[in-house]
Amino acid sequence: MAERIAEEKLEEIRQGVEITDVIGDYVQLKKHGRNYFGLCPFHGENTPSFSVSPDKQIYHCFGCGAGGNVFSFVMEIDGLTFQEAAFKLADRANVQLELEAPLSVKKKAIPENLRQMVEAHELLRKFYHHLLVNTNEGQEALEYLINRGFTKQSIEKFQIGYSLPSWEFATNLLQKRGYATEDIEKSGLIIKRDRDGTFFDRFRNRIMFPIYDHQGNTIAFSGRALGDDEPKYLNSPETPIFNKSKILYNFHQARSIIRKQQQVVLFEGFADVIAADRAGIENGVATMGTSITPEHVSSIKKNVQSVTICYDGDNAGIEAAYRAALMLDEAGCTVKVAVIPDGLDPDDYIRNSGSDKFKEDVISSSSTLTSFKLLYLRRGKNLLNEGDRLQYIEEGLVEINRLTKAVEKDFYLRQLANEFSISLDALKQQLNQNSPLSPKKEKSQLEQVIRQPQMVMRQQGLKLAYYEAERRLISYMLKDNEIAYKVQHLLQGKAFNIDDHQAIMTYLLGFYEEGHEPDLNRFLNYLEDNKLKRVVADIGMMTLNEEPSDQELTDYIKQVLNQSKMLKIKDKQKEQQEAERQNDYKRAATIAMEIIQLRKSL
Repeated sequence: MAERIAEEKLEEIRQGVEITDVIGDYVQLKKHGRNYFGLCPFHGENTPSFSVSPDKQIYHCFGCGAGGNVFSFVMEIDGLTFQEAAFKLADRANVQLELEAPLSVKKKAIPENLRQMVEAHELLRKFYHHLLVNTNEGQEALEYLINRGFTKQSIEKFQIGYSLPSWEFATNLLQKRGYATEDIEKSGLIIKRDRDGTFFDRFRNRIMFPIYDHQGNTIAFSGRALGDDEPKYLNSPETPIFNKSKILYNFHQARSIIRKQQQVVLFEGFADVIAADRAGIENGVATMGTSITPEHVSSIKKNVQSVTICYDGDNAGIEAAYRAALMLDEAGCTVKVAVIPDGLDPDDYIRNSGSDKFKEDVISSSSTLTSFKLLYLRRGKNLLNEGDRLQYIEEGLVEINRLTKAVEKDFYLRQLANEFSISLDALKQQLNQNSPLSPKKEKSQLEQVIRQPQMVMRQQGLKLAYYEAERRLISYMLKDNEIAYKVQHLLQGKAFNIDDHQAIMTYLLGFYEEGHEPDLNRFLNYLEDNKLKRVVADIGMMTLNEEPSDQELTDYIKQVLNQSKMLKIKDKQKEQQEAERQNDYKRAATIAMEIIQLRKSL
């Protein structure tokens, strides 16, 4: 178990960093009043709802509910544990923790048994890059890249290299450095000969493109042949450290830019990412020679909601883009598709037409998902043929009917009506006949409303009395431990109506019982549940009187206790109705008296 960081050190870190500076590295903040506002880095939005309070040193998003202190932010934005975030912030604040940094901080999340494989890849990456840019042996490869439009900046940024034509350069180098031959073979860098059990290099006389995991560790290579050797591209095999279904090329470098721009561009291959980067598209990532997988989608969804797919313009590319678009849309992403004309791939298009044209005519002019689906449905159809035309309209209406916004539906219906000279009313009538809202969907929406009252209230701008009363009581309890114990006494053993509020109260009383003084930031660190941290940060943003009067506290407690009585009254009313249905009027009368007494107690 990792050694616990002393509370004094955590306080020193808090004093040494300013939350607006830390968050400002990821979010463009503007000051309004006492707080700063910007676009939330945790969900896609066009109107700033992300607030940072420098006075309280906390943040909260009024859109998605994200919230916490500076430790919470670094944990969530970089996917770190609390201890990892503390070491990262300590380094920023020049605070010496006098503890050994977690292995994951030194070299993110690499198990010990795989460390040699990663270190061998790191060593070769440096050697390959050195051979390309600093030696005569790499001159031909370097000239080839320059002629293909690669810049020195790109070669440096992506650490492109060159492997010698030698059969045993990497094998000998790694063995001399003490790496176990068995581990090197398992990592895919060398291959064992069947005839005599000796080893030879997998990559020879190739331009080397290192592949990184999402933390920036070198885990594989893709080597491009210089001459006519086959295959044109030779990739590392799947190994204990390299899984194509999980890795997105360039993700480690693009992640911060993706979060700042709230947009990612998804390419089919790493060459397209590098070409796009030269064109000024720095938020590009790519799958590694495989179709997009649920793991890829999950990595994207954790960091951004808006995705632009930019695959090759040929049939295979359009098919792959369609599959990727459906998966991302299903995951809740906002999807656009950049269609490249003439069947070209992004790399070729940029070299032929230039960077500006690629940014303006391809990326900036990307189609909405519905527009792309309609374009996809046209493929293989002769729209001059009546049967194909009717089939396309029918399929198009099915897609349009999936839209939830009336304005979008109307827009695409008018497109169809104008293109094929069809009555708009006829299309709307057909749309209504096709598929009304399914009962299943209606039921799921209703269940969501029933199960998540606080979310619904926030979405609708409603504040039920007991809900707001509980939030205000917690706000005062966070500032004063005496008020916390007073509220506990006034509740007379009853609980808050909202489960999250009751959990926060329980933790807060435990926090005070351990001898802590009221401190919002320390309490946020004390909490381990991220959901509760968000609620506390939201409550912490409230502006209330410095000290509540006894009458104010009593009124809030009354609202809390009345809610449980109201629920009990509703239950009693159901019992009364059931008794009357069974003609048990004596029991119904007894229940009626109980209801009257409960109402008097309100």
